Amino acid sequence: MKDHLNEGTKHVLDGLSVITVLGALVDLLPAVAALFTILWTGIRIYETDTIQQLLGKKKDAEHK
Repeated sequence: MKDHLNEGTKHVLDGLSVITVLGALVDLLPAVAALFTILWTGIRIYETDTIQQLLGKKKDAEHK
């Protein structure tokens, strides 16, 4: 039995590995992007003057 694969077989397996990783990322990235978008939007809403006033962290005089 051979202990080592020839170079052609290694290249084919490397190519399949790259395709597998890209396939996994394509399925995973939309969910990750949606999560980061939700978090970013929440942070931006939290930072608004209106929310800060509602939370009592910003006075109307500071609003200018």
